Amino acid sequence: MPADLSHLTAADAPSGFRGPFRTDLLARALYAEGAGIARCLPAAVAVPADVDDVGGLVAWAKRTGTALIPRGSGSGMAAGAVGPGVVVDLSRLDRLGPVDTELERLRAGTGALRGGIDRAARAQRLRFPVDPSSGAFCTIGGMLATNAAGARTLRFGATRPWIVGVRCVFDDGSDAWVHRDRLLPLHVPAVQRLVRALDEIGRRVPAELLVHAGVRKESSGYGVAAALAPGGHLVDLLVGSEGTLAFFTEVEVALLPVATSTATVLATFGSLEAATECAGQAAALGATACELLDRTFLSVAARGGATGVPIDAEAVLIAEVEGDTTDACRGYLSGVMQSWRSSGAMELHAGLDPEAEHRLWALRHAASPILSQLAPQLRSMQFIEDGCVPPSHFPAYVRGVRDRLDRAGVMGVIFGHAGDAHAHVNPLVDTTRPGWRETVESVLLDVCNLTARLGGTLAGEHGDGRLRAPLLDRVWGLEARAAFAHVKEAADPSGILNPGCKVATPGAVPFEVLRHDPAAPALPAEAAAVLADIERTRDWSRFRLEAALGATTS
Repeated sequence: MPADLSHLTAADAPSGFRGPFRTDLLARALYAEGAGIARCLPAAVAVPADVDDVGGLVAWAKRTGTALIPRGSGSGMAAGAVGPGVVVDLSRLDRLGPVDTELERLRAGTGALRGGIDRAARAQRLRFPVDPSSGAFCTIGGMLATNAAGARTLRFGATRPWIVGVRCVFDDGSDAWVHRDRLLPLHVPAVQRLVRALDEIGRRVPAELLVHAGVRKESSGYGVAAALAPGGHLVDLLVGSEGTLAFFTEVEVALLPVATSTATVLATFGSLEAATECAGQAAALGATACELLDRTFLSVAARGGATGVPIDAEAVLIAEVEGDTTDACRGYLSGVMQSWRSSGAMELHAGLDPEAEHRLWALRHAASPILSQLAPQLRSMQFIEDGCVPPSHFPAYVRGVRDRLDRAGVMGVIFGHAGDAHAHVNPLVDTTRPGWRETVESVLLDVCNLTARLGGTLAGEHGDGRLRAPLLDRVWGLEARAAFAHVKEAADPSGILNPGCKVATPGAVPFEVLRHDPAAPALPAEAAAVLADIERTRDWSRFRLEAALGATTS
């Protein structure tokens, strides 16, 4: 078990560590929160200067029993980068290598932003096609950690298949690449143990117990099924492991040529069933993305003054298509519109140029600034924000979430990736109302049970983190959870790598201190101001120490 770190000081930093290592309250407070609902003061903050620093830090942690929590931009929702121990800010490992135009690949430090990688690729007429809504500020390391996805997963899949190789620091400080085009680094003890663990699981656990049948997006549990599938690789297990099997320091990603032409359609529907049926057609009709905005989202957008909101609709779908030529692209769009019209769409609006496309997609982003204006009384608390179910059950999921929020007297906004039957939910909680915390806990458990009944997963693209790890017994069977624990033990027998994430620690609960709780212990005013400004501006990639302390960070 990790050691007691209550008396950790800067003097306890590993010998030779060259980056900042801080134990003062202000520095720790700056890393006590991320984009999700949790707050937890870490024992210290370490900012490695390079890969050697990471290796030295992990070796020191193993010797001393110190828990390490890897972190990129802190934009994760499930508290995977917030918790007790030493938070390790990897954002300074942000070097971008040159684009290999022949192999269509790029190598980068895991602190590099997804947006920066895509811009570098586009300068060579290539692109990184995995495009989460956090893409402007999330790190590529964070995307690896959670197997991030986004709207265009419908066509291009999640992060996992686009990772060619990842450079890892394992539990003893060993530094090695795990690469699809190379032999495994079997000189590393952790790699040997992981290979044995996968072999044992493959022989003992039926493959169907390691997946949620029919679910199109999955970032819950470990990617054991992907690693054991034909053509699978240890890379597939590492992607989505949320810093619990190794620290990621560099990555090589695959790229695609840029799209020649794109077009967008927005359609309104009188029922969820009709919208879901049409969303299910989207991929076969050539769509790269298909997003749902349900009536709760439309209501909030209209209340906030957004223009052009179809308030008489039960749901809206926004789909994008692309093609190698303008004519091909418009042909795909025509096919989508014709199919949707015959399947119950009430109104259809086409965007055939960038400006028109931007106007249609603007509705998708209309609610977020409005939600932030509802504070201080109503707080957007994303604690049931990543459920994904088989497509045929998507209407039942959305209606079930709506019903449970209504019975709790909690307003909520529902939207998401309808083509993948994957919903995001923003419950708006009145923190002045007596018993609000008990309401949050009850709604969370009931929605978990709903997800389980529908054969779904709690995490389509954001990972388990500490929020969902204690709840995995509701959606994963005993055999799968035992396999996950076996993988964790093989990679990290000392339990120092992001403990409590993925595999819950004994007695763990989904959350303890909530950052929007008026009764929570206050953070230092300077840290609270910086964190509030980061949330307001969505500047999650801002370097926390620099934000409060200027250039002096040691």
